Amino acid sequence: MAAWGERLAGVRGVLLDISGVLYDGGEGGGAAIAGSVEAVARLKRSRLKVRFCTNESQKSRGDLVRLLRRLGFDISEGEVTAPAPATCLILKERGLRPHLLVHDGVRSEFGQIDTSNPNCVVIADAGEDFSYQNMNKAFQVLMELEKPILFSLGKGRYYKETSGLMLDVGPYMKALEYACGIEAEVVGKPSPEFFKSALREMGVDASQAVMIGDDIVGDVGGAQRCGIRALQVRTGKFRKTGKRKRRVNLGPAHYPEVTSDNIWGSPFQMFRV
Repeated sequence: MAAWGERLAGVRGVLLDISGVLYDGGEGGGAAIAGSVEAVARLKRSRLKVRFCTNESQKSRGDLVRLLRRLGFDISEGEVTAPAPATCLILKERGLRPHLLVHDGVRSEFGQIDTSNPNCVVIADAGEDFSYQNMNKAFQVLMELEKPILFSLGKGRYYKETSGLMLDVGPYMKALEYACGIEAEVVGKPSPEFFKSALREMGVDASQAVMIGDDIVGDVGGAQRCGIRALQVRTGKFRKTGKRKRRVNLGPAHYPEVTSDNIWGSPFQMFRV
C-alpha cells in the first residue's frame, strides 16, 4: 500500500460509484457493503473532496440519498452526479420532447419535461417495464422520426443486487440501436461529459482526481479516458477469472484493453495508506 500511497500524490478529489461499491440493492432497499460506511466517513474527514458518481436510473436522486442515509452513509443530494438530471438539462437545451422508457422510481425527475408529441426516446433501467410492448413502442417512436434520437441513461451490461446479478439498460439500448440502425447518446458513465460534469461540480482537474468503481469498463475505462486515475474494487459486479465464472467476468483479465490503476479487495481499504 505504501507504493500506492506515493501514487496518490496530488489527488484532491475522489469520485465514488454507488451500486456495487457502497451498497448492493435488493429487497428492503438492499444492504451496505462491509466497510463502505466507514470508508466514506473516513474520506469525508480527510482533506479530499468527495463526489458520488452513479448511473442509478431506478431511483430519483432524492430517493437514492434517503436510502443511503438509512444505511448509515453521510451523503447529501447535492453531492450526487446522476444521469437523469443531466438528461433533463440536455432535453431542455435542445428543445426535445422524450418518449420515456424508464422505471417509475425515476419518472419524477422528468416532471418538468414536455413529453407530448415525442421527437426522441429516453431509455433507462426500466426493470420489469422492459416488456415487449414497451420496447416495441419505443422502437415505433424512433422509426417514425426523420432523425431518430435515442438517449440512454448509461450502457451497463448488468449490476448486482443482494439476490444476484440483474440485467442493466445496456442490452436493451443495444436492441434499439440494432433495430433502428442508430447509435444512442449515452448520458452517464462511461460518457466523458458525465465525468467532466462531476469534476466541475467538485472543482478539481482530472489529474487531481481518482475514480473508485466495480465496473472495469464503465467506471475504470470511462474515467481513464478523461485522464482520471481509476481503481476497481472486488465487490459488486467484479468477477474473478475462472472457468466457472468466465461468462460473467468483469475483471481486468476479461477486458485487456482496460487496466485498473489498482484493485482493492473492498471499499474498507480506501486510502488506508
